[in-house]
Amino acid sequence: MSINVLAICGSLRAKSANRGLLRYAQANAPEGMKIHLADLLDVPFYNADLAEKPAAVEQLLKQLGEADALLLACPEYNYSLAPALKNALDWASREPDNHLLSGKPAAIMGAGGGMGTSRAQYHLRQVCVFLNLHPLNQPEVFANAFAGSFDTDGNVIDEKIHGLIRKQLDALLKWQQQLSR
Repeated sequence: MSINVLAICGSLRAKSANRGLLRYAQANAPEGMKIHLADLLDVPFYNADLAEKPAAVEQLLKQLGEADALLLACPEYNYSLAPALKNALDWASREPDNHLLSGKPAAIMGAGGGMGTSRAQYHLRQVCVFLNLHPLNQPEVFANAFAGSFDTDGNVIDEKIHGLIRKQLDALLKWQQQLSR
């Protein structure tokens, strides 16, 4: 049996290092895990006044409903998480009883400046508490996007980061299995 992981990138840029982390994860998922990438490009800001959910939101919510776990690539904007990622979680949290997020395991990774995206990831963990998501504690993936670890297309080329991602995916698989018992 394979678990279905939805990967959500907080950066909308096609060549972002954070998207590169998810591409590497998708291509190197362990046996028993399938990773699908969400597309947030057309997801508008959450607005309770909208009479109908836009198609991009419906697609995201469908993917979240099918996911057994989440893999969140968290860029750091001004010491906090990126609006696109927070917005995706906001849309999902408005579904009845928060059923798309509550109780799901999640792994968090990020690429950014000197400290990776540590500050943003810790803010995201606070959001996870309210949403009742269960983030994996270790291993953490904090990648410096400006130290030669990524190529010009945002692909991870650093073997140390490759290893951290593979370890995190293995841990996420075990975490999901533990939580689903």
